[in-house]
Amino acid sequence: MNREQFAHVIAAAAAVVDDELVVVGSQAILGVLPDPPASLLRSLELDVYPRNNPARAAEIDGALGDGSRFHEMYGYYAHGVGPESITAPAGWDGRLVRLEIPAIRRKDEAAIGWCLSLGDLILAKLAAGRPHDLQFVEAALRASLLDLAELQLGVDLMPNAVGKDVAGRLDGLVAKISRRE
Repeated sequence: MNREQFAHVIAAAAAVVDDELVVVGSQAILGVLPDPPASLLRSLELDVYPRNNPARAAEIDGALGDGSRFHEMYGYYAHGVGPESITAPAGWDGRLVRLEIPAIRRKDEAAIGWCLSLGDLILAKLAAGRPHDLQFVEAALRASLLDLAELQLGVDLMPNAVGKDVAGRLDGLVAKISRRE
């Protein structure tokens, strides 16, 4: 997914639910960085939920989701999720990055997307711990997109149930990168 596709999905999803959107998946990076490395832009889906009424995420899935007409037409899609779909550091919702997307049609208003901050996104990916999440984090670390010391401070804000796992995964990736350099 590229920045233009990202903006298209945000605008289309906002029109479906008439709400601002929260972007929580890997492609939130497109709302935070103007030109992220291509290695971080492999996903064709944008994980979003309506900010004021997360339960309406199913409507986004129906209209713009995997296998929808939108997906078939454009090759990328929205995945309606909920705030419970991520495990991020305490206070993550106060660090969301606001992004205004121009309206698709003149009569519409601009769409508003709220994207996970880069540090919160990386920590949420470490908490998920799936192979593709760890590859995403490794690519972000290799690209030196964030301060490692600041990221390690964020580990302390992770829920107790996953904090130790996140710290171990982060340390493992940092060691892996150091061995290869």
